[in-house]
Amino acid sequence: MSGDTPRGNSLVIVAAAALAAFGAVYLTMARPDNGASPAATAENVNNGTPSAQPSAEPKTEPIAAAAEKTGQMAAFVRKKSPEALPEITFNDATGQSITLASFKGRTVLLNLWATWCAPCREEMGGLDRLQQALGSDTFEVVALSLDRQGAAASQKFLDEVNAKHLKLYIDATAKQGTVLKIVGMPTTILINKDGLEIGRLAGPAEWDSADAKALIKAAME
Repeated sequence: MSGDTPRGNSLVIVAAAALAAFGAVYLTMARPDNGASPAATAENVNNGTPSAQPSAEPKTEPIAAAAEKTGQMAAFVRKKSPEALPEITFNDATGQSITLASFKGRTVLLNLWATWCAPCREEMGGLDRLQQALGSDTFEVVALSLDRQGAAASQKFLDEVNAKHLKLYIDATAKQGTVLKIVGMPTTILINKDGLEIGRLAGPAEWDSADAKALIKAAME
């Protein structure tokens, strides 16, 4: 007796269709958020079958873009286009009031932190080394403390982690984090020279890594 019954054939067809559907979903979900979806064109697809014509050589991705997908900056969430930020006000070490507009004309890496935040302590050394390496009249790491204990406690924290190149910026009200819609600390926002947000990263990162520097140098161009 043959095993090729109508019922058996139907089960095989259903199983094959389910497997194909699963594969399609898996491939779609596996695509990185920052990655572009390759378009299907007449040159490389013919009724779902790859064309016999040789495909074009893949283009080399800019280092900064590649780093946002798989490197140290993989958690960086880039805006589709740079967006305006709400104006925030805070103080420098002398107590002078400062706004984000004060930095217009410079690319800014705005890092929001607090003394009680363990991940903030973990990444502060890298931020200090980044400022040492790239700090200039065209770029600054603005490490803004949202600590309610005030300037003295925040300065003590910077001294403890041996941060010699970061200036003290403080918002003892801790309200500016809410204005900027951060969900936790540390959060770091990359701002272009026009004062627009390029993107942000929630959580600690190695900000003195080659990936981070590539991202920032690209923003400075």
